[in-house]
Amino acid sequence: MPTNKKDIAETPVINAEKLEEKEYTTLNLGPSHPATHGVFQNILTMDGEIIVDSIPTVGYIHRAFEKLAEHRPYNQITPITDRLNYCSSPINNMGWHMTVEKLIEAKLPKRVEYMRIIIMELSRIADHLVCNSVIGVDSGALTGFVYVFEEREKIYEIFEAICGARLTTNIGRIGGFERDFPDAAWAKIHKFIEEFPKVLKEFEKLLVRNRIFMDRTIGAGSISAERALNYGFTGPNLRAAGVDYDVRAMNPYSSYEDFEFTIPVGTHGDTYDRFMVREDEIWQSFSIIKQAIAKIEKLPAGVFHADIPSFYLPPKEEVYNNMEALIYHFKIVMGETDVPKGEVYHAVEGGNGELGFYLVSDGGRTPYRLHFRRPCFICYQAYPEMIRGHLLSDAIVTMSSLNVIAGELDA
Repeated sequence: MPTNKKDIAETPVINAEKLEEKEYTTLNLGPSHPATHGVFQNILTMDGEIIVDSIPTVGYIHRAFEKLAEHRPYNQITPITDRLNYCSSPINNMGWHMTVEKLIEAKLPKRVEYMRIIIMELSRIADHLVCNSVIGVDSGALTGFVYVFEEREKIYEIFEAICGARLTTNIGRIGGFERDFPDAAWAKIHKFIEEFPKVLKEFEKLLVRNRIFMDRTIGAGSISAERALNYGFTGPNLRAAGVDYDVRAMNPYSSYEDFEFTIPVGTHGDTYDRFMVREDEIWQSFSIIKQAIAKIEKLPAGVFHADIPSFYLPPKEEVYNNMEALIYHFKIVMGETDVPKGEVYHAVEGGNGELGFYLVSDGGRTPYRLHFRRPCFICYQAYPEMIRGHLLSDAIVTMSSLNVIAGELDA
């Protein structure tokens, strides 16, 4: 025992906080990991199986899309948008086309807008099928994934019949479509409408009331409506937290105001709610497609683009045989069409939420500035908070339910 002031001063003070210190483990979840569904990294601080903290790292496949777009004519930017959320790339294409049409004040025929809605809702179904089936895989249920991918394949066959491409579609043009839907595409659409409900019901029987799936997802990665709004959540991730915000209903585009559909919402904002919201949205998309087909059947056939010859590429037959068409084709391809000066923002309801395009034009052949609002980039910021205090296995299904697509995340 110390006997004088010097001994007392040299005696180490026992810090109560140090007694409570634990030895944590650092775990790299990604960037090369099959459960991350893309090239991004999470540096996890682990207390055994419990996640204490997380530091996300993005930018592994950043391709500077916005700067690339500023050096391309407007028609050539469509393939760039394909590479954002490539699980539902036609929605990206349509969103960009609508942005330019807003700038040039183009008016589209109803038939074109309804055709776009069919494509966008098919894309939404394909996107949600991927997300929900992967949540099943990450909780140990592979069967549903394999089963619904056959339906996703049928949707891709519809896209292929319409534009010749499947994943990165480059579908449509500013002002409409490059051609009318062929009979083969309509036949595939009608067949899909007839067969899909049975498959979706069977998929739901596999998971919705499955006790193991429910135990793995209920309570995992929950977020409150207030925190989701503070982060800027949109889409299914926000609606799962109980906020009924949907761009199609709040700021209708492409004549969505002509359709009847409901906005599914959750209550707890956890993985199970996100799964159920997307599942319900698939049924709503299915209903919208049926309504669009019924509306198109009442309209005159053969209309598939707006009357904007200065911006819409004429058919090749006319280019080869009509001097005026040749002039328009040359001006559009060479970027000599005068684009109005202006500043516009247009948003569509993408697979992950509000996909926005902020476009500034100085009247040149290319955008002066262009910014993509990528919904999953915003949602991913909340990921560390959502998994803190949870098990490592919860982090996997939470990431799946956020539907983080690396192409959209980095852009």
